[in-house]
Amino acid sequence: MGDRLIVEGTYGGNVRREGVVVGVEHADGSPPYRVRWLDNGHESLVYPGPDARVLPGRR
Repeated sequence: MGDRLIVEGTYGGNVRREGVVVGVEHADGSPPYRVRWLDNGHESLVYPGPDARVLPGRR
């Protein structure tokens, strides 16, 4: 928790999205992740695809 999830837009009008991982569903840290999106504050359950990367948060 606390890591950043960055999803790069790969199609026409899609844009880059950034969020903070606020929950991990599995004890081993594997997806899905509960993410709070920085652009609108909403939370969603995310299975990151090949256009996503996780950056370590501050510890």
